[in-house]
Amino acid sequence: VQLQASGGGLVQAGGSLRLSCAASGSIFSISDMGWYRQAPGKQRELVAVITSGRSTNYANSVKGRFTISRDYTKNTVYLQMNNLKPEDAAVYYCNAWARAINYWGKGTQVTVSS
Repeated sequence: VQLQASGGGLVQAGGSLRLSCAASGSIFSISDMGWYRQAPGKQRELVAVITSGRSTNYANSVKGRFTISRDYTKNTVYLQMNNLKPEDAAVYYCNAWARAINYWGKGTQVTVSS
């Protein structure tokens, strides 16, 4: 499984960004997909996850502001980020589970100016 993330960039606080992550390869084996982020000097943390059954889970810090969705026909997972805050700035990583193997995409940088 290969994951290609895109959509990061620079945005002012209060603004919005939409991240996309397209999966390729053994896509039929993918179960959960999600987004993690890592800020400088901090550990990587879960942002949001969506299961193959469309159940979602969010970090408390992004609930009500971020929405994860998944287009199964395009093998793509999205992260709509609204009302961005400076503390949301980080490198965002796409993640997928397939047959008990965890896959990671290259990160995409999100910068939020105050």
